[in-house]
Amino acid sequence: MASPLEARARALISRAALLDNLTALAGRAGVPLLLPVKADAYGHSLEIIARLAAESPQVWGHAVAVPREAQALAALNLGKPIVLLTPPTPQEVPVLADLGVRIPVATLAEAEALPAHARAHLKVDTGMNRLGARPEDAVAVGRRLAERGVLEGAYTHFATSDEPELSFAHEQFRRFQAVLAGLPPVLAHASNGGGILSLGALPGMGVARPGLASYGFAPPHLHDVLPLRPVMTLQAQVTFVHDVRAGETISYGGLYTAPRDLRVATVGLGYADGYPRNATLHAHVTVHGERRPVLGRICMDQFMVDVSGLDVEQGEWIDVWGQAGITVSEVAAWGGTIEYEVLTGLGARIDRIVVT
Repeated sequence: MASPLEARARALISRAALLDNLTALAGRAGVPLLLPVKADAYGHSLEIIARLAAESPQVWGHAVAVPREAQALAALNLGKPIVLLTPPTPQEVPVLADLGVRIPVATLAEAEALPAHARAHLKVDTGMNRLGARPEDAVAVGRRLAERGVLEGAYTHFATSDEPELSFAHEQFRRFQAVLAGLPPVLAHASNGGGILSLGALPGMGVARPGLASYGFAPPHLHDVLPLRPVMTLQAQVTFVHDVRAGETISYGGLYTAPRDLRVATVGLGYADGYPRNATLHAHVTVHGERRPVLGRICMDQFMVDVSGLDVEQGEWIDVWGQAGITVSEVAAWGGTIEYEVLTGLGARIDRIVVT
Protein backbone atom coordinates (compact mmCIF):
# COMPACT_ATOMS: atom_id res chain seq x y z
CA MET A 1 0.00 0.00 0.00
CA ALA A 2 1.41 3.38 -1.00
CA SER A 3 2.04 5.83 1.78
CA PRO A 4 -0.28 8.87 1.88
CA LEU A 5 2.71 10.90 3.09
CA GLU A 6 4.48 12.47 0.14
CA ALA A 7 7.60 14.51 -0.39
CA ARG A 8 7.20 18.26 -0.81
CA ALA A 9 9.69 18.30 -3.69
CA ARG A 10 10.52 15.93 -6.51
CA ALA A 11 13.21 15.68 -9.16
CA LEU A 12 11.91 14.24 -12.42
CA ILE A 13 14.75 12.34 -14.14
CA SER A 14 14.34 12.08 -17.91
CA ARG A 15 15.50 8.74 -19.26
CA ALA A 16 15.36 10.03 -22.85
CA ALA A 17 17.45 13.13 -22.10
CA LEU A 18 20.12 11.10 -20.32
CA LEU A 19 20.45 8.46 -23.03
CA ASP A 20 20.45 11.08 -25.80
CA ASN A 21 23.20 13.02 -24.01
CA LEU A 22 25.31 9.90 -23.59
CA THR A 23 24.95 9.00 -27.26
CA ALA A 24 25.94 12.50 -28.35
CA LEU A 25 28.95 12.66 -26.02
CA ALA A 26 30.23 9.22 -26.99
CA GLY A 27 29.89 10.18 -30.63
CA ARG A 28 31.97 13.30 -30.19
CA ALA A 29 34.57 11.57 -28.02
CA GLY A 30 34.84 8.68 -30.49
CA VAL A 31 34.99 6.18 -27.62
CA PRO A 32 32.61 4.66 -25.04
CA LEU A 33 32.00 6.46 -21.77
CA LEU A 34 33.11 5.93 -18.20
CA LEU A 35 30.14 7.73 -16.68
CA PRO A 36 30.75 9.59 -13.41
CA VAL A 37 27.96 8.84 -10.93
CA LYS A 38 29.76 10.29 -7.91
CA ALA A 39 27.97 12.59 -5.44
CA ASP A 40 24.72 10.66 -5.94
CA ALA A 41 25.10 11.08 -9.71
CA TYR A 42 25.45 14.84 -9.35
CA GLY A 43 22.29 14.89 -7.26
CA HIS A 44 20.25 12.84 -9.74
CA SER A 45 20.41 9.52 -7.77
CA LEU A 46 23.28 7.10 -8.20
CA GLU A 47 20.97 4.10 -8.44
CA ILE A 48 18.60 5.66 -10.97
CA ILE A 49 21.30 7.02 -13.25
CA ALA A 50 23.45 3.89 -13.09
CA ARG A 51 20.49 1.67 -13.96
CA LEU A 52 19.40 3.92 -16.84
CA ALA A 53 22.95 4.30 -18.15
CA ALA A 54 23.46 0.54 -18.05
CA GLU A 55 20.90 0.37 -20.87
CA SER A 56 23.18 2.38 -23.13
CA PRO A 57 25.72 0.61 -25.36
CA GLN A 58 27.73 3.85 -25.16
CA VAL A 59 28.55 3.30 -21.47
CA TRP A 60 31.57 1.13 -20.70
CA GLY A 61 31.43 1.63 -16.95
CA HIS A 62 30.78 3.94 -14.03
CA ALA A 63 33.16 6.17 -12.07
CA VAL A 64 32.82 7.13 -8.42
CA ALA A 65 34.76 9.29 -5.98
CA VAL A 66 34.67 7.40 -2.68
CA PRO A 67 34.71 3.71 -1.68
CA ARG A 68 31.19 3.70 -0.25
CA GLU A 69 29.86 4.85 -3.61
CA ALA A 70 31.73 1.97 -5.24
CA GLN A 71 30.26 -0.46 -2.73
CA ALA A 72 26.71 0.83 -3.33
CA LEU A 73 27.20 0.60 -7.08
CA ALA A 74 28.59 -2.93 -6.88
CA ALA A 75 25.51 -3.99 -4.92
CA LEU A 76 23.33 -3.09 -7.92
CA ASN A 77 24.95 -5.90 -9.97
CA LEU A 78 24.72 -3.99 -13.25
CA GLY A 79 27.56 -5.85 -14.92
CA LYS A 80 29.52 -2.67 -15.71
CA PRO A 81 33.08 -1.96 -14.53
CA ILE A 82 33.37 0.43 -11.59
CA VAL A 83 36.36 2.78 -11.40
CA LEU A 84 37.25 4.52 -8.15
CA LEU A 85 38.86 7.88 -8.93
CA THR A 86 40.33 8.85 -5.54
CA PRO A 87 42.69 6.89 -3.25
CA PRO A 88 41.28 4.33 -0.83
CA THR A 89 42.86 3.63 2.54
CA PRO A 90 45.02 0.49 2.85
CA GLN A 91 42.21 -1.18 4.82
CA GLU A 92 39.72 -0.52 2.02
CA VAL A 93 41.86 -1.92 -0.79
CA PRO A 94 41.13 -5.64 -0.26
CA VAL A 95 37.40 -4.99 0.10
CA LEU A 96 37.34 -3.04 -3.14
CA ALA A 97 39.44 -5.65 -4.93
CA ASP A 98 37.02 -8.36 -3.85
CA LEU A 99 34.16 -6.28 -5.31
CA GLY A 100 36.00 -5.97 -8.63
CA VAL A 101 36.34 -2.19 -8.29
CA ARG A 102 39.20 -0.71 -10.32
CA ILE A 103 41.59 0.92 -7.86
CA PRO A 104 43.57 4.14 -8.48
CA VAL A 105 47.32 3.84 -7.89
CA ALA A 106 49.90 6.64 -7.82
CA THR A 107 52.92 5.30 -5.89
CA LEU A 108 55.18 2.27 -5.92
CA ALA A 109 54.10 1.49 -2.36
CA GLU A 110 50.47 1.36 -3.44
CA ALA A 111 51.42 -0.81 -6.42
CA GLU A 112 53.19 -3.31 -4.19
CA ALA A 113 50.32 -3.44 -1.69
CA LEU A 114 47.62 -4.37 -4.19
CA PRO A 115 46.19 -7.90 -3.94
CA ALA A 116 47.08 -10.11 -6.87
CA HIS A 117 43.47 -10.21 -8.07
CA ALA A 118 43.08 -6.41 -8.08
CA ARG A 119 42.75 -4.30 -11.21
CA ALA A 120 44.45 -0.92 -11.15
CA HIS A 121 44.21 2.37 -13.01
CA LEU A 122 47.39 4.43 -12.85
CA LYS A 123 46.58 8.00 -11.82
CA VAL A 124 48.83 10.55 -13.52
CA ASP A 125 49.03 14.17 -12.37
CA THR A 126 49.68 16.20 -15.51
CA GLY A 127 49.06 19.60 -13.94
CA MET A 128 45.91 19.53 -11.81
CA ASN A 129 48.13 19.11 -8.72
CA ARG A 130 45.42 17.33 -6.78
CA LEU A 131 46.10 13.59 -7.01
CA GLY A 132 48.35 11.19 -8.87
CA ALA A 133 51.94 10.44 -9.81
CA ARG A 134 53.95 13.15 -11.49
CA PRO A 135 54.80 12.26 -15.10
CA GLU A 136 58.46 11.63 -14.27
CA ASP A 137 57.42 9.03 -11.67
CA ALA A 138 54.33 7.57 -13.32
CA VAL A 139 56.04 5.25 -15.81
CA ALA A 140 57.89 3.36 -13.09
CA VAL A 141 54.66 2.90 -11.13
CA GLY A 142 52.76 1.79 -14.22
CA ARG A 143 55.46 -0.68 -15.23
CA ARG A 144 55.46 -2.21 -11.76
CA LEU A 145 51.69 -2.62 -11.94
CA ALA A 146 52.10 -4.28 -15.33
CA GLU A 147 54.79 -6.62 -13.99
CA ARG A 148 52.38 -7.68 -11.27
CA GLY A 149 49.64 -8.27 -13.86
CA VAL A 150 47.17 -5.81 -12.33
CA LEU A 151 47.42 -2.80 -14.66
CA GLU A 152 44.21 -2.19 -16.61
CA GLY A 153 44.08 1.55 -17.17
CA ALA A 154 45.75 4.94 -16.83
CA TYR A 155 44.13 8.33 -16.50
CA THR A 156 44.58 12.03 -15.91
CA HIS A 157 42.27 14.99 -15.41
CA PHE A 158 42.13 18.26 -17.32
CA ALA A 159 42.15 21.43 -15.21
CA THR A 160 41.11 23.95 -17.88
CA SER A 161 39.38 22.07 -20.70
CA ASP A 162 36.13 23.94 -20.03
CA GLU A 163 37.84 27.32 -20.51
CA PRO A 164 38.05 29.16 -23.85
CA GLU A 165 41.87 29.09 -23.77
CA LEU A 166 43.06 25.50 -24.28
CA SER A 167 46.85 25.69 -24.38
CA PHE A 168 47.26 24.15 -20.91
CA ALA A 169 44.82 21.35 -21.74
CA HIS A 170 46.90 20.51 -24.80
CA GLU A 171 50.05 20.53 -22.65
CA GLN A 172 48.46 18.22 -20.10
CA PHE A 173 47.51 15.80 -22.85
CA ARG A 174 51.04 15.91 -24.27
CA ARG A 175 52.41 15.00 -20.84
CA PHE A 176 49.91 12.16 -20.52
CA GLN A 177 50.80 10.79 -23.96
CA ALA A 178 54.47 10.77 -22.96
CA VAL A 179 53.63 8.59 -19.95
CA LEU A 180 51.50 6.24 -22.04
CA ALA A 181 54.39 5.81 -24.49
CA GLY A 182 56.42 4.24 -21.68
CA LEU A 183 53.72 1.73 -20.71
CA PRO A 184 52.24 -1.39 -22.27
CA PRO A 185 48.81 -0.84 -23.90
CA VAL A 186 46.24 0.26 -21.33
CA LEU A 187 42.70 1.62 -21.20
CA ALA A 188 43.55 5.35 -21.20
CA HIS A 189 41.14 8.11 -20.25
CA ALA A 190 41.52 11.87 -19.89
CA SER A 191 38.56 13.89 -21.16
CA ASN A 192 35.94 15.22 -18.80
CA GLY A 193 32.84 16.84 -20.28
CA GLY A 194 34.71 20.03 -21.07
CA GLY A 195 37.43 18.03 -22.77
CA ILE A 196 34.96 16.16 -24.96
CA LEU A 197 33.18 19.35 -26.00
CA SER A 198 36.27 21.47 -26.58
CA LEU A 199 38.85 18.93 -27.79
CA GLY A 200 36.72 16.23 -29.42
CA ALA A 201 38.22 12.80 -30.05
CA LEU A 202 41.70 12.39 -28.57
CA PRO A 203 44.16 9.84 -30.02
CA GLY A 204 44.89 6.76 -27.99
CA MET A 205 42.02 7.08 -25.52
CA GLY A 206 39.85 4.09 -24.68
CA VAL A 207 37.01 5.82 -22.80
CA ALA A 208 35.98 9.36 -21.82
CA ARG A 209 34.53 10.65 -18.54
CA PRO A 210 31.82 13.30 -19.10
CA GLY A 211 30.46 14.40 -15.74
CA LEU A 212 28.11 17.39 -15.71
CA ALA A 213 27.77 17.26 -19.50
CA SER A 214 26.08 13.87 -19.20
CA TYR A 215 23.38 15.53 -17.15
CA GLY A 216 22.82 18.22 -19.76
CA PHE A 217 25.14 21.11 -18.94
CA ALA A 218 27.96 22.78 -20.84
CA PRO A 219 30.05 25.93 -20.35
CA PRO A 220 28.39 28.92 -22.06
CA HIS A 221 30.95 29.09 -24.88
CA LEU A 222 30.39 25.39 -25.64
CA HIS A 223 26.57 25.32 -25.55
CA ASP A 224 26.26 24.89 -29.29
CA VAL A 225 28.73 22.01 -29.69
CA LEU A 226 26.19 19.29 -28.87
CA PRO A 227 22.40 19.31 -28.31
CA LEU A 228 22.60 18.40 -24.61
CA ARG A 229 19.40 18.47 -22.56
CA PRO A 230 19.03 18.83 -18.78
CA VAL A 231 18.10 15.46 -17.31
CA MET A 232 16.38 16.87 -14.22
CA THR A 233 13.25 18.93 -13.73
CA LEU A 234 12.87 20.03 -10.11
CA GLN A 235 9.36 20.62 -8.82
CA ALA A 236 8.04 21.67 -5.43
CA GLN A 237 4.59 21.58 -3.92
CA VAL A 238 2.45 24.53 -2.89
CA THR A 239 1.72 24.02 0.81
CA PHE A 240 -0.30 27.16 1.57
CA VAL A 241 -1.93 30.04 -0.32
CA HIS A 242 -2.69 33.32 1.40
CA ASP A 243 -3.13 37.05 0.95
CA VAL A 244 -0.53 39.67 1.92
CA ARG A 245 -1.57 43.30 2.24
CA ALA A 246 0.32 46.25 0.81
CA GLY A 247 3.01 47.40 3.23
CA GLU A 248 3.40 44.04 4.98
CA THR A 249 6.77 42.27 4.94
CA ILE A 250 7.45 38.68 3.95
CA SER A 251 9.83 36.17 5.56
CA TYR A 252 12.80 36.56 7.90
CA GLY A 253 14.36 39.95 8.32
CA GLY A 254 11.55 41.78 6.58
CA LEU A 255 13.66 42.11 3.44
CA TYR A 256 10.66 42.32 1.14
CA THR A 257 7.74 44.70 1.55
CA ALA A 258 4.62 44.11 -0.51
CA PRO A 259 4.14 47.11 -2.85
CA ARG A 260 0.44 46.25 -3.24
CA ASP A 261 -1.98 43.56 -2.13
CA LEU A 262 -0.56 40.18 -3.21
CA ARG A 263 -1.67 36.58 -3.47
CA VAL A 264 1.23 34.49 -2.14
CA ALA A 265 1.98 30.77 -2.31
CA THR A 266 4.25 29.09 0.21
CA VAL A 267 6.30 26.34 -1.45
CA GLY A 268 7.79 23.31 0.32
CA LEU A 269 11.44 23.66 -0.66
CA GLY A 270 14.26 25.45 1.13
CA TYR A 271 17.97 25.67 1.71
CA ALA A 272 17.92 22.44 3.73
CA ASP A 273 16.96 20.77 0.45
CA GLY A 274 19.76 22.49 -1.43
CA TYR A 275 17.92 25.50 -2.82
CA PRO A 276 20.49 28.27 -2.34
CA ARG A 277 19.67 30.77 0.41
CA ASN A 278 21.88 33.30 -1.35
CA ALA A 279 19.33 33.38 -4.18
CA THR A 280 17.15 35.50 -1.87
CA LEU A 281 15.64 38.51 -3.68
CA HIS A 282 16.88 37.19 -7.04
CA ALA A 283 15.15 33.83 -7.50
CA HIS A 284 12.18 33.08 -9.73
CA VAL A 285 10.15 29.93 -10.37
CA THR A 286 7.67 28.89 -13.06
CA VAL A 287 3.98 28.89 -12.10
CA HIS A 288 1.37 28.04 -14.73
CA GLY A 289 3.96 28.77 -17.39
CA GLU A 290 4.85 32.22 -16.00
CA ARG A 291 8.08 33.31 -14.31
CA ARG A 292 7.16 34.49 -10.84
CA PRO A 293 9.48 35.99 -8.20
CA VAL A 294 10.40 34.38 -4.91
CA LEU A 295 9.54 36.91 -2.20
CA GLY A 296 11.74 37.62 0.80
CA ARG A 297 14.29 35.42 2.50
CA ILE A 298 14.49 31.78 1.38
CA CYS A 299 13.85 29.66 4.48
CA MET A 300 15.21 26.29 5.58
CA ASP A 301 12.15 24.35 4.42
CA GLN A 302 10.13 26.73 2.24
CA PHE A 303 9.93 29.94 0.27
CA MET A 304 7.16 32.28 -0.81
CA VAL A 305 6.11 33.17 -4.37
CA ASP A 306 3.95 35.91 -5.86
CA VAL A 307 1.03 34.15 -7.56
CA SER A 308 -1.23 37.18 -7.89
CA GLY A 309 -3.69 36.78 -10.74
CA LEU A 310 -3.18 33.02 -10.99
CA ASP A 311 -5.56 30.30 -9.83
CA VAL A 312 -3.08 28.44 -7.61
CA GLU A 313 -4.20 25.89 -5.05
CA GLN A 314 -2.58 24.05 -2.16
CA GLY A 315 -1.10 20.72 -3.28
CA GLU A 316 -0.22 21.64 -6.85
CA TRP A 317 3.33 21.45 -8.20
CA ILE A 318 5.41 24.32 -9.55
CA ASP A 319 8.61 24.08 -11.61
CA VAL A 320 11.72 25.27 -9.78
CA TRP A 321 13.90 24.48 -12.79
CA GLY A 322 13.78 22.18 -15.77
CA GLN A 323 14.09 21.68 -19.51
CA ALA A 324 11.82 24.66 -20.11
CA GLY A 325 11.65 27.85 -18.11
CA ILE A 326 14.11 28.44 -15.26
CA THR A 327 17.52 26.78 -15.67
CA VAL A 328 19.93 25.42 -13.07
CA SER A 329 22.47 27.88 -14.43
CA GLU A 330 20.17 30.76 -13.51
CA VAL A 331 19.60 29.38 -10.02
CA ALA A 332 23.34 28.99 -9.54
CA ALA A 333 23.97 32.55 -10.69
CA TRP A 334 21.31 33.88 -8.31
CA GLY A 335 23.02 32.00 -5.49
CA GLY A 336 26.52 33.12 -6.43
CA THR A 337 27.69 29.58 -7.14
CA ILE A 338 27.92 26.97 -9.94
CA GLU A 339 25.62 24.27 -11.31
CA TYR A 340 27.73 21.53 -9.71
CA GLU A 341 27.11 22.85 -6.21
CA VAL A 342 23.38 23.39 -6.73
CA LEU A 343 22.79 19.90 -8.15
CA THR A 344 25.00 17.98 -5.73
CA GLY A 345 23.49 19.87 -2.81
CA LEU A 346 19.99 18.51 -3.40
CA GLY A 347 18.88 16.69 -0.28
CA ALA A 348 17.32 13.36 0.59
CA ARG A 349 13.89 14.91 1.23
CA ILE A 350 13.52 15.31 -2.55
CA ASP A 351 12.07 12.29 -4.34
CA ARG A 352 13.81 11.23 -7.54
CA ILE A 353 11.35 9.90 -10.11
CA VAL A 354 12.14 8.49 -13.56
CA VAL A 355 10.09 9.87 -16.46
CA THR A 356 10.37 9.28 -20.18
